[in-house]
Amino acid sequence: MEYLSTYLAVFLLFLSKVLAEGETKGYLRREHSVLKGAGPSIPYWDFLGSTFISSSYIRLTPDHQSKKGGLWNNVPCHVKDWEMLIHFKVHGVGDTLFGDGFAFWYSKDRMQEGDVFGSKDYFYGLGVFFDTYSNHNGEHQHDHPYISVMVGNGSLHYDHDRDGTHSQVAGCSQSFRGRGHDTYALIRYSGTQNRLTILVDVENKNEWEDCLDVGGVKLPTGLYFGATAATGQLADNHDIISLKFYETEMPVSSDSKGADEDRAKIVPFASGAEQYRERVQDVQGSFSSKTVKVFSWLFWFALVAVCVVGVSIYVYQKRQEDSRKRFY
Repeated sequence: MEYLSTYLAVFLLFLSKVLAEGETKGYLRREHSVLKGAGPSIPYWDFLGSTFISSSYIRLTPDHQSKKGGLWNNVPCHVKDWEMLIHFKVHGVGDTLFGDGFAFWYSKDRMQEGDVFGSKDYFYGLGVFFDTYSNHNGEHQHDHPYISVMVGNGSLHYDHDRDGTHSQVAGCSQSFRGRGHDTYALIRYSGTQNRLTILVDVENKNEWEDCLDVGGVKLPTGLYFGATAATGQLADNHDIISLKFYETEMPVSSDSKGADEDRAKIVPFASGAEQYRERVQDVQGSFSSKTVKVFSWLFWFALVAVCVVGVSIYVYQKRQEDSRKRFY
């Protein structure tokens, strides 16, 4: 009985470990992974910008203004079906003002610093954006922090002034910043089924929560994995604790068209993406929508004030006339 209890305890420990690791299906590929405690030199990965490597995390940006950093895999991925388990932490001294966020990439454009969370705009591949900018841009319905997905073919622009909502495939609001416990994201892609799924564990429940699940996403093989971050006038620490890549094998479904095509020649495409539209000013000239609102409120306030003054003058004059009549 004692041996049985010991075996049961070991099994439960193993089971909890599997759950914590994300219920991944497949086997770990070290050439596309960054393991915790890897040390100052990490095989197969390059670094740029403000990135700092410690024994327990990789800090893409410190909690200082105007910083950009990143790490990029230098081995292209030729796996059709895969999962990437991201163990990360976003934190800083700001309570209400912080930013900007970090991004996970599967892209051709490695090691190119730019304005999209520290990496190149007009990218070719997949971008998953963990946007924390608390004073969010534009007018939309979601809360921040916000996770969104964009698939780029090299000709699409990520519009920071609209938080990328003019080109996103899908997204979800998740409160992953400033947590005192571990936070995870699982990005699962099936080239066999042309499907992208993102799950998160940010509540320390040791279970996955759905973020998004979209079909019609076509990505080529031969691109590179990366993670980048940026700060602007607002700042945060953006830490990558580990990246664990798993090669998976997904079943071929009846609607998996072109499952045997040459994946290296595919142009990145997402059938469910927002139709890209150029940002235009809300009013002819250079007024922003907020400026228009201010002037609109001022106009109505002035109109009400004029009406009140007019009625007051009329009432005053009427009383004066009545007083004179009574006097005579």
